[in-house]
This record gives sequence, structure tokens and C-alpha cells, in this order.
Amino acid sequence: MQADYVIVGAGSAGCAMAYRLAEAGRSVIVIEHGGSDAGPFIQMPAALSYPMNMSMYDWGYRTEPEPQLNNRRLVAPRGKVLGGSSSINGMVYVRGHARDFDHWAAQGAQGWAFADVLPYFKRMETWHDGGHGGDASWRGGDGPLHVTRGPRRNPLYHAFVEAGRQAGYEVTDDYNGQKQEGFGPFEQTVWRGRRWSAANAYLRPALKTGRVRILRGLASRIVIESHRATGVEVLRGSRPMIVQAGAEVIVAASAFNSPKLLMLSGIGPAAHLADHGIAVIADRPGVGRNLQDHLEVYFQMAASQPITLYRHWNIISKAVIGAQWLVTGKGLGASNNFESCGFIRSRAGVEYPDIQFHFLPFAVRYDGRAAAEGHGFQAHVGPMRSPSRGTVTLRSPDPRAAPRIFFNYMSTDQDWQDFRRCLRLTREIFTKEAFQPFVKHEIQPGADKVTDDQLDDFIREHAESAYHPCGTCKMGAADDPMAVVDPQARVIGVDGLRLADSSIFPRITNGNLNAPSIMVGEKAADHILGRSPLPAANDEPWIHPDWRSAQR
Repeated sequence: MQADYVIVGAGSAGCAMAYRLAEAGRSVIVIEHGGSDAGPFIQMPAALSYPMNMSMYDWGYRTEPEPQLNNRRLVAPRGKVLGGSSSINGMVYVRGHARDFDHWAAQGAQGWAFADVLPYFKRMETWHDGGHGGDASWRGGDGPLHVTRGPRRNPLYHAFVEAGRQAGYEVTDDYNGQKQEGFGPFEQTVWRGRRWSAANAYLRPALKTGRVRILRGLASRIVIESHRATGVEVLRGSRPMIVQAGAEVIVAASAFNSPKLLMLSGIGPAAHLADHGIAVIADRPGVGRNLQDHLEVYFQMAASQPITLYRHWNIISKAVIGAQWLVTGKGLGASNNFESCGFIRSRAGVEYPDIQFHFLPFAVRYDGRAAAEGHGFQAHVGPMRSPSRGTVTLRSPDPRAAPRIFFNYMSTDQDWQDFRRCLRLTREIFTKEAFQPFVKHEIQPGADKVTDDQLDDFIREHAESAYHPCGTCKMGAADDPMAVVDPQARVIGVDGLRLADSSIFPRITNGNLNAPSIMVGEKAADHILGRSPLPAANDEPWIHPDWRSAQR
């Protein structure tokens, strides 16, 4: 099999690149180990807790024991299905803050400042404000990715935003526009009641061109001849086959599998490759380093009124919601139910938000376990810019073996200070007047957990990944020894090879990672095609005028 471009991974960035390359008349083969994304578990937005807990759709990875979290091994889902993690995620749409991308550029990712990436965010979007206001001049109107807002019918969504305002925080009607900071409506990749994954937005239209083919199989190594990538070896059953790339090989296999595939192919830290008997083609010590994530807790409150989603937590109600969704595409099944949010700064002297809230009118975990208290609601909260860094390394030279994933969570004093502050600021919001008609008591951490030690114990036992891994193949200047790709997404040290997914983020962005991952695919496609980047924007983000001296 042969095509101009061979893309490893049909995920958020891979689908976007396949679409843009096909649009430009190029032939593309996309290698994907997972299967079809058809069926209600993926396509029904409210069913989001199912696919990320199903081995059919998830790689099933777990972390190594995390020393600061009572040696717990945390689940680390990644999509093994068409659409990749955009087919199993929570569908929350957050671009990130302008300053995140300015930081990328300052770290050596030249051409990736906010002014450079905003045009790509606009190109990829069709934005629907639902009549709720927003920042149309900052948004896209004709892109493949539909972005919508939930109906916010439950009064708790409004109570959360009002409580934030009563606490003295900003209100924003579009955190993806000029002003991220504040409380307001959440956005989701849902369109006409369906999950609008990268497979629905990009891959299906690309397949219709006839220039894109999908090959089911496990990419086991990149074929490199005379320091040039010429194809990909794929395992299908017992016999490997070679898929040849006429122009380039593009890796877009996730923050876990992209570094793994590079290392299996001889690109990575020389000593680590030698330990596994792999011949070194390019000694790149940054491969698998710089792993980052968002860690969060579910701050849960018991409700004094039976108005939460718990009233639907029974087999009959679930069946009714599912049937309504199947027939009409509407109802509770048509939203991820994350419909209000907040972005705040943890203290004076922080220039832009470093805490994110996901509000949910239900006390439940991602694995679908409801709080024993029954009716309740919760805010997912955690720091956005942890200084801790982890690693992805090989467990074995066998491509079927899972990589070793070690996030090294909470490994600095700053992590603990930031996380305690998150909990105390969240507790304060739930005490505001807007919540008084609805609050019964605090479920967790529990109102008696007030000292630093008590909060630290709670964090150790209850913090979970927000499933935002990134950074393991950092983008930077070609002379940066820890950079893995240059600002054109070319793998340094090997010709004909690019890498574009969340692995290349120099630092994690502020919020959920699906939107910036798709943006990376969009922008990388222009670099691959040798096109001039879209003209830079000159829009300036809103920054709190008193950020140096005030927390809110």
C-alpha cells in the first residue's frame, strides 16, 4: 500500500490533517488500531462515561504508582477508535488562553504565538452561540467543527455563575473569545444532538473525497532509510506489512503512543533505546519527557432539592432518555451536561487564569459511580499549570506492550499550595447566596477538612487525572536539545517525518485539550503542504487590569 502521506492515528489532529491534505488533492492512508465509532455509546453526548471505560474504545493504559498520591495507579484513557480521544472525551471545547500560546513561542515554538494560532482556531470552527451572546468576531463561522452550547435548563447552572459573580469574580459570555477569565456558559463539540468528534467533523468528509483510506492495524515502527522516513510497518494479524509514504510519514498517535512509536523506531534517548536493544537512529533525549496533565478533584455538595440529574439515575429514566435521543436527537441525552464553567486566577500576581471549574448538576465520577448521598452537584477543579513533569518510556521493545506512564503528579511544593487554594476558593463559591436554596451540606472533601494536612490527605486519596496528557514530544527551536519537533512539526534528526498532536505542546494549555489538538493538526497541515501560514491576527485578549495586586 502506498500514498503521498501516511498518518499514524485517526485522532483529533490526525483527522484534521487527513481532511486538509485530501482537500489539497493529496492521497492519504490513515493507520488506526481501533475500530468503528458507530453506536449510541459514542454518538450520544450524555453517554460519555461509557466509551472511556470500554476496552473496545480505549487503550486501557494505567499510570505507574504515583508516589505523592498514595502510590495509586490512575487510569489514563486514550481513544482507540476512529476519532481517537475526541470520540471518548467529555466534548468540552476550550481553546486555551492567549498567553498559553505566547508562552509556546517564547519557548522556541516560533510562529505558534496566539496571533499565529487564532486564525486556525477560527478556520476549524462553526460556532453556534444559541442566542446567548458571545464574541462573534473572535469565532469561526464555516469550519468543519461545530461548537455549541447546552440549554442550561437546570437552575443550578445559573446558580454557579451567579455565585461566582457574588464572590467578586468576573462574568464572561464567551471564554473562547476575548475574555477567558470569569464564570459563564460552557461550550461543547456537539451538533444536532450528536458528539461532533474529529471523525464526524473531518474524517468522514475526507473519506468521501476518495483520496483518504483507513488501514486497521497497529503501527509497530517507522521505516527509516538513510535517515529518511519512507513508510510505516503495521501489524495485522501475524504478519507485518509496510505502508509506503511517497512524501512524508506523519505521527499523530497521542501523548503516550507517539513517543512510544518514535522510540520503537530508534528516535529517542540513546541510553534508554540501548537498554531495549533498539538501534539508535536519532538521539533525541526529549522523546517521552516533559509529560504534563491536569489533575483535579470532584468537589461535591449534597442538594437540598431533588432537582439534580440524580433523578434520572435509574434504568427506566435512562431508557427513556436514550429512546428520546435515538428518535429525536434531543433531550438530556443531547448534551454532555457540562453547561457552566469558570476560569479564575488563584492569587494576585498571576496574570491569567490558572484554575478551571467544570460544573455538573450531579455528584458522579467519570467511571459512572454516583455519590452515595443521592441528589448532589459538583465542580471539577484543579490547577492548570502544574510545574510537575513526568515521562513516557518503553516497557519492552514489543510494540504490543503498553508504555510506562509516570506523571510524577504533585512532586513540588507549589503543586500542594496551588491545589489547597483551589479547594478553599471552591468551598467559598458554594457558600454564596445563589446556592443557599440548593445546598444541604458538603459531601467531599467535607466541611471538617480545613487544615493543610487534612486537605493534602484528601488530595492524595481523591485526585484524578482530567485526561489531558501532553508535552512528550516537545516543539521547540531546532537547536534545543530537548525539542523533538521544530516549529514546522518536523521531527528533528530524521527527514520526511512529522509529528503533530498534543505531544508537541511545550506547555499544557489552560483548559481541555481537544480544541488545541485539532488546531495543531490544522496548522501542521499548512506546514506539510508548504503553504504560507494564515495571516497573523492582531486581537488582544482581556487581562484583568488589577492582576498584579488583586486575585479577583
